[in-house]
Amino acid sequence: MKSKKKIVLAYSGGLDTSIILKWLQENFNAEVICYTADIGQEIDKKKIIKNAKNFGVKKIIIKDLKDIFVKEYVYPMIRGHAIYEGVYLLGTSIARPLIAKDQIRVAKQFKAYAVSHGATGKGNDQVRFELGYHYFGPKIKIIAPWRIWKLKSRTDLINYAKKNGIPIPKDKKGAPPFSVDDNLFHTSTEGKVLENPKNSAPEFIFQRTVSPEKAPNKPSFVTINFKYGDPVAINGKKLSPSKLLENLNMLAGKNGIGRVDLVENRFIGIKSRGVYETPGGTLLIHAHRAIESVTLDKETMHKKDKVMPRYAELIYNGYWYSRERFKIQKIVDLKKNKVNGSVKLKLYKGNVIIESRKTNSGAYSIKKVSFEENKTFNKYNVERFIKFHKSKLNS
Repeated sequence: MKSKKKIVLAYSGGLDTSIILKWLQENFNAEVICYTADIGQEIDKKKIIKNAKNFGVKKIIIKDLKDIFVKEYVYPMIRGHAIYEGVYLLGTSIARPLIAKDQIRVAKQFKAYAVSHGATGKGNDQVRFELGYHYFGPKIKIIAPWRIWKLKSRTDLINYAKKNGIPIPKDKKGAPPFSVDDNLFHTSTEGKVLENPKNSAPEFIFQRTVSPEKAPNKPSFVTINFKYGDPVAINGKKLSPSKLLENLNMLAGKNGIGRVDLVENRFIGIKSRGVYETPGGTLLIHAHRAIESVTLDKETMHKKDKVMPRYAELIYNGYWYSRERFKIQKIVDLKKNKVNGSVKLKLYKGNVIIESRKTNSGAYSIKKVSFEENKTFNKYNVERFIKFHKSKLNS
């Protein structure tokens, strides 16, 4: 007897992907394999397994990718100081390439002919997933239910769930829920009252940060230690990438740090309003810029700043695996071996303040910048320097 074809579904165990799972079983003569990437989101493994088994799923794969996510995706992005449209630290964007890569790995392992995801037809994630799928498995078919099924509204989905005996959480029976995405790096919240940009974000939507008003009245201090451009320890204690970020998240979150409310320009051409929380990431990007300020030369730092907007845009648009991103990453990492030392931060009611920078690097010379008279800097050369640049004003 010929075995069924296989589809690997990116499965969270929630309502939407459970509906997709049932829909795939109804519309494709194929075995569905449920795949979940654990990248630090709130995850109920027992619920995922139980829900999938209720649909007769035989293969349920939950892969712990937290350290890989932070070390190979978040850290390179932090080294590039990537910020999209001035404020967004790209928390959702950076997670999709890794999920897509590992989902294709599973598809190849089980000789699946197709992969499927639950990204909606109006969002950026469908692009990010599918560019990743194409890079690692160009011959594997992609099934995007939200673009092809006949379910047009939230009501349609609820009715479909009721018809097929799919449990519906109480908060999802009425109005559409907030759209929430989370991983170890960030949490994003969109939809409902946030869709109208004149509405303030209600306090109850924030999940990993307290409001600055309710943050402690005394500051907290933390020292982040860097080696070759990456954080390796907190207060001198070495930690794995995931544990380091987890600790920074808790420390920054309780001090009201990492909130961003923005209206962004999506890759597909529409604007959307979202509220993002990136507590630990906010500390990392401040600390990394601070340690580079005393370890890298002017030319290297300015070259990085010039490429950053394009670098951030490539990540946002799903081009993590593009030649252009790889090329820019080489510019970003050109002298990362020089970025060693520590940065002490003061955290107070939503603010990140640089307390001190320590390094053995010779890039910063106290002798040269000192107001005391010294022989290491020839002030008379400045006369010629200014004269040269005067001549270039009209050139």
